[in-house]
Order: sequence, then structure tokens, then C-alpha cells
Amino acid sequence: MKYKIVSDSSSDILALAQVPFASVPLHIIIGSHEFIDDKDVDLELLEKTLAAHKGPSSTACPSVGDWLKAFGDAETVFCVTITSALSGSYSFAMSAKKEYEEQFPGRFVHVIDSLSTGPEMALIIEKLQELILSGKKREDILREITAYTRRTHLMFSLETLRNLANNGRVSPAVAKLAGILGIRVVGQASAQGELQLLNKCRGEQCVLSSVLKYMKEMGYQGGKVLISHNGNEKMAAALADSIRESFQASDVRFYTARALCSYYAEKGGLLVGIECPDINS
Repeated sequence: MKYKIVSDSSSDILALAQVPFASVPLHIIIGSHEFIDDKDVDLELLEKTLAAHKGPSSTACPSVGDWLKAFGDAETVFCVTITSALSGSYSFAMSAKKEYEEQFPGRFVHVIDSLSTGPEMALIIEKLQELILSGKKREDILREITAYTRRTHLMFSLETLRNLANNGRVSPAVAKLAGILGIRVVGQASAQGELQLLNKCRGEQCVLSSVLKYMKEMGYQGGKVLISHNGNEKMAAALADSIRESFQASDVRFYTARALCSYYAEKGGLLVGIECPDINS
């Protein structure tokens, strides 16, 4: 069976080594400038444009046509989108699924609302690749990936919430908390895929301690952790070291976020995708 994995660009993945993959770009609109979150996006110019811009900015999700083009001619497509609580990407992907399956009887598209973004989406995509390469049947992959998404989580640490507030993702009052006197907010993606603030921190050590504390409360005992950052490799590395020291069975990687996640995390922000153990295994 011909499989393909497709996601919108908020997963930060451009290609997979062993399974056909397509990234469908979201767009970031800053005044008269439009940035397409694909392999050619200029992240440095995006940051400079945002820093110089005083008015509102926005994002735009892929169209139905964009999704259909990405599905290509695959017999089975596994599609992963940014949380439907923050974007219309999932809705358009579902419309594309309906049109694709009607146009090509016998083909199948499964759309996963990640209820998250960035590194948690990347965990889901890596798991899908693993399941496909294992030779499992489609129905087994569906069952196992559904179970897997119940044990992945996203945490974040942000210095500023300006773009989130401008786009109506958090209230202006909450946004004022971040960036004042060095305060960073620590939070998570809720079960509904919304932003949930957990703590206010002043200083790096408070952030590291808070993230570790909440990871333990989520049930993390070791496993994959993916950390994306916007211009904050030092803290990403420090968090990775702290996780490795606290959990011997951890598998931690960190990397620079691409355009969409950089836009929402803003300068200095961290996004942390966490894989908790399967309690049934």
C-alpha cells in the first residue's frame, strides 16, 4: 500500500528520510509583507520585520487546494494539523479529505487534529513513520497512533505573548504578564488544544524547575523529548541537560523553530514536545 504523511508547516518538518512526506505551508502576514513557511523562508528577515512592525499581524492556513496537492497520488494519507483551537488548518484538511476520497474511490485520508503544534506534532509524525516502516496494516496504524496521541504533550516557555494577543489567542491582560521585569510564562497545550498558563517565572532556573515539575506531573519517566526554540539555543540546551540529568531513560533533541512556530513563540521562546510512557505496555 502506498502511504504518505502530510502536515502543515507548524510541525517544523520539511522532509522524512524513509517515508514520503509533504509539508503544507502556513502564511504569516506582517503589514505589506507575507512570509510563506516553506524551505525558502527567511527567518532572520521575518524576525526583523516583526521587530520593526508596530501594527497587527496575522497568519493564514493552507487552503483545500493546498492540501489536495500535498496528498498527491497516495493510497493512504496520514495528515497532521496544528490544533483546531488556534487555526482553521484542520477544518480545511477535513474538507480536502472528503473531496479526495470522493474523487478517488478506494483511497483513504486520516486527519489528526494534534490539539498542539511544533514538537508535539513532530513526535506524532515520527511515530507514524515508525509504524509505517514496521509493516503494520492501516487499521493497526490508526489504532496505535490514536493511542499514542493520548500520551504526548506540549509545554512552552515564552518571554512575550504579543503576537498571540494580537491574534486573539490570549487576552491582552494575560499578555502583559510576559516581558515585564524579566517574567516568562510557562504553560501547556490543554486537552482541548488551547493555551493554558501554569506559572510565571523570573529567571532561567525557575523556568527549568517548572518545566521538569510539570513533566513529572504529566507522567513523564523517560522517552522522547523534542525542544524547539526561537533564538534561545542556550536555554534549550540547558533544559535538555536538565531533563537528561533527571531522567536517565530520556531521549532529548533540540532545534531552531521554523517560521510559524517562531512567530507564535517569539524571540526567546521554547516549545517542548513530551512523550510519556504507555501505561498499558
